[in-house]
Amino acid sequence: MPGSKSITNRAFILAALAQGETRLSGVLESDDTRYMRIGLEAMGVDVRDGAVAGQVVIHGGLSRLRAPAGPVFVGNSGTTVRFLAALCALVPGATVLQGDEHMAKRPIADLVDGLRQLGVRVDCATGCPPLTIFGGQPLGSLVRMRGDKSSQYFTALLLMAGFTGHVTRVEIEGSLVSRPYVEMTIKMLHDFGARIESEANAFVVHPAAYKAVPYVIEPDASAASYPFALAAAGGHDITVPALGPGSLQGDYTFVDVLAQMGAHVERKSEFTRVVGSGTLNGIDVDMHHISDTVMTLAAIAPLAKGPTTIRNVANIRIKETDRLLATVTELRRLGQDVQVGDDWLRIDPRPLRPAEVQCYSDHRMAMSFAILGTIAPGVTIADPACVSKTYPTFWEHLELFRAAAAI
Repeated sequence: MPGSKSITNRAFILAALAQGETRLSGVLESDDTRYMRIGLEAMGVDVRDGAVAGQVVIHGGLSRLRAPAGPVFVGNSGTTVRFLAALCALVPGATVLQGDEHMAKRPIADLVDGLRQLGVRVDCATGCPPLTIFGGQPLGSLVRMRGDKSSQYFTALLLMAGFTGHVTRVEIEGSLVSRPYVEMTIKMLHDFGARIESEANAFVVHPAAYKAVPYVIEPDASAASYPFALAAAGGHDITVPALGPGSLQGDYTFVDVLAQMGAHVERKSEFTRVVGSGTLNGIDVDMHHISDTVMTLAAIAPLAKGPTTIRNVANIRIKETDRLLATVTELRRLGQDVQVGDDWLRIDPRPLRPAEVQCYSDHRMAMSFAILGTIAPGVTIADPACVSKTYPTFWEHLELFRAAAAI
């Protein structure tokens, strides 16, 4: 599997703030990570390819950061725009972050409000990008944000809070969606020398200088959901190396969902193996904390015996597209009986009707329904190129599997 997008973009920010040379291994090369790299380079960070594939060497330090000469283009990369927005609070001058037409519809108002609570001037006319951050001024010590929208808002603030010059408290209103992603961030921050305390509804960040360290990025657990689903739904035997129970990524627990559906899952420190039983059972599952795998499950649900209900996923409406609406629309296009509410959907399997699945420029729509189409005939993907956002070699890997499995 390619390296984790979530870990790669966090590691880029941490390395940019760490004084000295950080050597990253297992770096994902994709649209999202390229936008992050270009943004950091525009802000004065020295980013170079290493001697071997997947290695990147970053010469960082707060003193290197400067406002870029022009707007920074972030495409449709949520991690890039959110993490850079917070980083820019530390950079003297004005930084403009702008994206494509899809990014212009993705809310960022909660993070903007959080930055303003710290005393940062942010211009954001629509509550979505583009936005301008005026950084380099003294920062406050208390932020309070609602937790039900995106864990990335909290990650963004935690990544830079050690440089405010004083203890900074980030409080959560309500429950925090996708909390495992914030726990990943905290673990990585500790690895780079940060000091953070976690409370039930808050994070307390102490001033600390980040240290440049060699850092290995593990395989992408969200991307691994596709071969795992292929094994479970197609009756195959697939092993993903270098991804095990010690993973930093909450989406690794998607294999537990597949086990509930009847797959055999073998978890070892050096690999994870999923073997399909030949029968897939419908389940009722809360996916609040692993919402990037909602579409993976929904796309194989038509192959299950009995209905599948996915609950507590309202936050997927503000991803690359309204993923709840997109998933329901395309499942119905494929002839499925789907019921939906504000934060849930239920799929009652029906015979698949051949159709061209629309992706809405969303990489996870393409990859999820490609798994269904590998097992059942009649599925066409309208926009296959959109997988370049996080998994550029997806189609190549899928074809290698098809050849090996003689499908």
